[in-house]
Amino acid sequence: MKTAIAIVTTLALAATFGCQSASPRGGGMAQNEGFQIVVPSSAPELKQGEVQTVAVSLQRGELFKRDVKLEIRPSKGISVDPTSALIKASAKPDVQLRITAAKNAAIGEYRVYVKGTPETGEATQVEFTVKVVAP
Repeated sequence: MKTAIAIVTTLALAATFGCQSASPRGGGMAQNEGFQIVVPSSAPELKQGEVQTVAVSLQRGELFKRDVKLEIRPSKGISVDPTSALIKASAKPDVQLRITAAKNAAIGEYRVYVKGTPETGEATQVEFTVKVVAP
């Protein structure tokens, strides 16, 4: 019975929170004044030599109306384009990252670090994992 309850609770949490992960709040301490960076929570898989597009977005509080500069830094073995982006307060809060695994990239997991700095207020950062697999 305890196992069944644990499974149902886990599935309910996964359904509620989806397949994304978010950074700690930046920009302001109150929920409606700040922002979070939302990245994939499950590791995208790339074959060696492959390019894949991954979405990164800002989740803004109702009162957060500032530009945010994103700095994107991959670990060695993969590359990301763009490595920086300015998300204007009036623009859509999404950035499409092109992640490339080199043809000779070692098979394994790599990290991508994303830092968001608002024009005023506190910066925040988050990371996500990319898995490189054999072609």
